Amino acid sequence: MGHEIEQIAQKRGHEIVLRKTSDTNFDLIKNADVAIDFSTPQSALSNISAALNNDIPVVSGTTGWLEDFSKITDLCQQKKGAFLYASNFSLGVNIFFELNKKLAQLVHNTPNYQAEIEETHHTQKLDAPSGTAITLANDIIAHSSYENWVLMPKEKSATDLPIVAHREDQVPGTHKISYTSAEDKISIEHEAFSRQGFALGAVIAAEWLMGKKGVFSMKDVLGLGN
Repeated sequence: MGHEIEQIAQKRGHEIVLRKTSDTNFDLIKNADVAIDFSTPQSALSNISAALNNDIPVVSGTTGWLEDFSKITDLCQQKKGAFLYASNFSLGVNIFFELNKKLAQLVHNTPNYQAEIEETHHTQKLDAPSGTAITLANDIIAHSSYENWVLMPKEKSATDLPIVAHREDQVPGTHKISYTSAEDKISIEHEAFSRQGFALGAVIAAEWLMGKKGVFSMKDVLGLGN
């Protein structure tokens, strides 16, 4: 993702002033207008904190660290900074999020349908389920009688929303929501053809974040409202 983001940013006229790795420090971050974090669950908190502490707005797409999300939002507010997190920066996926919410609302009053989320990603993806699948699950839970999500094949109860995760070579990312009854099935699906869509969305988000203060999401960037 770092390479994809760098290429797209440069094509859009931006200069890369720091490429942070385990062998580099944050000294040059003071020359930046905005930081984009696609790192690891173990390093995201320190990376984002370092940028905010240097008064640099941060866009983050790293997943698997959200137990510390409140620490970052508190720091952002304390520093009067700007922070934008998304589990997926694809413009199409963020439209898909809204479709998922609407479908959950429509199906809610028809209890004979059972929901399931299925996601497939490349074998290098470090977390399962994906952050996108968790976002989809939480949005379904907010508009249904489901209370929790569970990663299959773990045992589940009637109030658990099942997520099935697959890891295969050369799959940028596919997410499918299915509602199945004894009579039929309703499905919606988003399939990414490459990582360029994720990288483009992250760069667009970084451009949008410039000059703003607060904590934001891609919903704000795309003006999707409530």
